[in-house]
Parts: sequence; C-alpha cells; structure tokens
Amino acid sequence: MMRTRPLKVALLGCGVVGSEVARIMTTHADDLAARVGAPVELAGVAVRRPDKVREGIDPELITTDATALVKRGDLDIVVEVIGGIEPARTLITTAFEHGASVVSANKALLAQDGAALHAAAEEHGKDLYYEAAVAGAIPLIRPLRESLAGDKVNRVLGIVNGTTNFILDKMDSTGAGYQEALDEATALGYAEADPTADVEGFDAAAKAAILAGIAFHTRVRLDDVHREGMTEVTAADFASAREMGCTIKLLAICERAEDGASVTARVHPAMIPLSHPLASVRGAYNAVFVESDASGQLMFYGPGAGGSPTASAVLGDLVAVGRNRLGGTTGPGESAYAALPVSPMGEVVTRYHISLDVADKPGVLAQVATVFAEHGVSIDTVRQQGKDGEASLVVVTHRASDAALGGTVEALRKLDTVRGVASIMRVEGE
Repeated sequence: MMRTRPLKVALLGCGVVGSEVARIMTTHADDLAARVGAPVELAGVAVRRPDKVREGIDPELITTDATALVKRGDLDIVVEVIGGIEPARTLITTAFEHGASVVSANKALLAQDGAALHAAAEEHGKDLYYEAAVAGAIPLIRPLRESLAGDKVNRVLGIVNGTTNFILDKMDSTGAGYQEALDEATALGYAEADPTADVEGFDAAAKAAILAGIAFHTRVRLDDVHREGMTEVTAADFASAREMGCTIKLLAICERAEDGASVTARVHPAMIPLSHPLASVRGAYNAVFVESDASGQLMFYGPGAGGSPTASAVLGDLVAVGRNRLGGTTGPGESAYAALPVSPMGEVVTRYHISLDVADKPGVLAQVATVFAEHGVSIDTVRQQGKDGEASLVVVTHRASDAALGGTVEALRKLDTVRGVASIMRVEGE
C-alpha cells in the first residue's frame, strides 16, 4: 500500500539539470509515487537568481537561502545539482545533520571529498547517492558498487567526457584542426564558453577518481589521478593513428596492477585500435569498458551529459533513496576496505607512439635506437620519411613503463640529430 504522507524533496540548483529534475518530478508524479511507494513532493528550490522565470515551478518554492532550506528538518531527500566545492559541501553535510539523505551530481566534490561525505552520511544514518556524477544517464555507479560487488574489477577504460569526444571525433572524421572542431562544439552547445575543464581533462579526472574508488574498493582522490589534456592533438597525430589502424580518444583509465597490490588512475589522449569497441563511440556520447575476473568484459554506452540524461540518473537515485527511506534502511555506502596504494604514473606500463623531427642523414636511426635500448624500451616498428635535409621518424614501442619512456624522450631531446619531439601518444586497448 502507498504511504499517504509524501516524501519531501528539496532541490539545490535549478539550472539545466535542476530544472529538468523539477519538470520530471511534476509531469511524472504519479509514476514516481507508484515506484517509490509514496508521493514525492518538491518542497523547496534554492537558486541564485530568484527573479528568473522557471516554468512549471511554484514561485512560492523558490528561495535564495539554501542553508535555511536544508535545515528545515522535515526534508527526506536533498538533491544537489549546483556543482563546485562550496557551498555544496557544507549544504550536503548540513542536510545529513538535519535528517535528509542526499542525491548529488557533483563529480568535483565527490572526487575531492568523497570519503568525508560518506563518513557524514554514515554518521547520521543517511544515504549518499551520485549516479549522475559520472557519465550522465549511463547506469555505471550502481552496477560497479552493487551488480559487480561480488566480482573483482581489474580495469575500467572509458570515454567519460562528451565534449572532448565530439572534438576528437570531428577531427578524425573531417580532418578539422583542434580549434575548428572546438568552435563547432561551442556553436552546437557541447562545449562551454570556457572549455578548460573538459579539454584539459579535469572533468574526466574527477570521474576517474570516483570510478577507481568504487571499482577497487580504495579511496582515490582527484590528486591521485594523472591528467593530460587534448589541446595538443593534431591532424598529423590522427594521420599516424590511421596508418596504425587506430583512432584517438581522451580516455579515463583505472587499473589494478598485475600483482593486485596497487592501482593507478589516469586521463590522457591515447590511440586505440579501430577494432576496440570504444573506437566506434561517436559525437558527444560516452562509453565505459569494464574488465573483471568473473563477468569478463562489459561495456556501458549512452549520452553522458545534458539536462534530460543527467536528470534521468538523478531521478533513478531519488527513487532508490526514497524506497530506502520508506523501508527505514540505507543503501551501500563507501567501500574502501582494500585500501590499495595508488601508484605514480611512472609505474604505468603501456605502448607508445613517438614522432620525432630529425636530421635526414646516415646514422640517425641507429642513434635513436641506441637511446631506446639504453633506457630499456623495446622498439616494435619504425617509420622514416625524409626530404631536403629534414626527416620525420615515427617509433612505436613495445610495452614499457612511463618512467622509462620519459627518460628515453629526455635523452632523445639531447641528441644533436633530433630537432624536436613532435608528439608522444600512448597506445591502449590492445
């Protein structure tokens, strides 16, 4: 039987995502009530600009005092979609203190202070759910922490930022340069006016920290994630990738070491074979590839951003938390029992594609090969083209540590015959 007293929900933020959450709560009220087991009532909406017209929302619910809203004491669930670190962190902990569970889409805050937020939720016996923090509408957090809880996840490899995937896909499919592709992404609304968080990998790094923490039952903070942006990727890099039967994606990669004693988390552009499922992810879509002992390889794919997709994930959490609330229980909290160390980037082992500008004269290849050998990096293939005293040398290595590759590149730059290192690209997914 349905409980007659409604579950009261406060909404912090009413932008693209928040307004869509409010709209769906209103238009699908009967369905949500049936799924939760009680009516779901929007009890208040905290905003910065109270005079803005918000269609479908009772103006009486609007307030600029978010602190007073979460301190009401009669709220069941607080939905936080304002983003950033503060005041979101204080508002969430205050909500717990005053009896509400929390649904959040705040990847930056969870990547930085997830452990403290989980501790606060546990202290007060409340839920903290955040499916919408990673990959929009794609069910990913709950499968990792619930469906795969009995399995051992070894690797999470994914495209978790739609803006960067759109840009790289456009560069690959049309031959456009980076700036041209970025301009189109901005015009279409895929990129922000300031795209730094996306194109420099900050957004993906926050998501990688969250995914690694859940997958490996280990606390992984944003500072633990190695991050490189994609602004230096060129048309020449794509041409080289095509010659190898690859494309280029900005990847979030979370891995357990082969001996199981540590983990790594990183975000950077990488070449991946066209045969890999992630290579076919086009436009602004996201996809995450999960590898585990028992279930093998799984892929999660779909729209990773936008008002409606993200609101879908928020409302899925709202229903789950509402059911827990009615049942007097809470869902899974933080699982960090493994407490594995996070290894530095230098210990990561992968393949590399290095493009060098060199002098076009005898003996150059031998010098370059000697440097690779001295640093313990084995060469797989070499391709050289020369004209008018200048040449390009493309070297693809076997698997080597990032530290060994770094030492190799540093030594190469000191050779008189090497005019410059044009690009370094990791090769993944093989």
